[in-house]
Amino acid sequence: MASSMIVSSAPTMAARSSPAQTNKVAPFTGLKSSAAFPISRKMNADLSVLPSNGGRVSCMEVWPPEGLKKFETFSYLPTFTDEELIKEVDYLIRNGWVPCIEFAKDGFITREHGNTPGYYDGRYWTMWKLPMFGCTDATQVLAEVQECKKAYPEYFARIIGFDNKRQVQCVSFIAHKPTNYK
Repeated sequence: MASSMIVSSAPTMAARSSPAQTNKVAPFTGLKSSAAFPISRKMNADLSVLPSNGGRVSCMEVWPPEGLKKFETFSYLPTFTDEELIKEVDYLIRNGWVPCIEFAKDGFITREHGNTPGYYDGRYWTMWKLPMFGCTDATQVLAEVQECKKAYPEYFARIIGFDNKRQVQCVSFIAHKPTNYK
């Protein structure tokens, strides 16, 4: 009885497997020669026909190496007004990020206490209160920044947008610079 079951199922298995064997992929035949590709070299060596806007470029700025340190994302822009800060905080709230406020006396990253790769002092700032989970109004964040400025006027304050789903910091920018900072 068992042998008749095997014999009876064998033709159906062969019928099912035969169409799959007819769909074979062609074997790899190697790379094509470079003669098949067009040459895109310019035969004319006359450099006077190349475009040049060197005489008109005036938007480039040389960064001074002394006395003007840069920070995070918007550090090359002028200091934000309260309205601009509200717009930036609205952006991070719209993206579902949690606003956080941090502050530090010296807002710069240094290598003072360690020489190992990846170790930097000043990466982590002190958090002002707790992250503002559930915050839906940018003016609440601005009020906390004002409170931080009042408590620590000679400290830097920054706003961070934290994505609690991916567990990453998505945005960070300076909200307040001390009055003695140039």
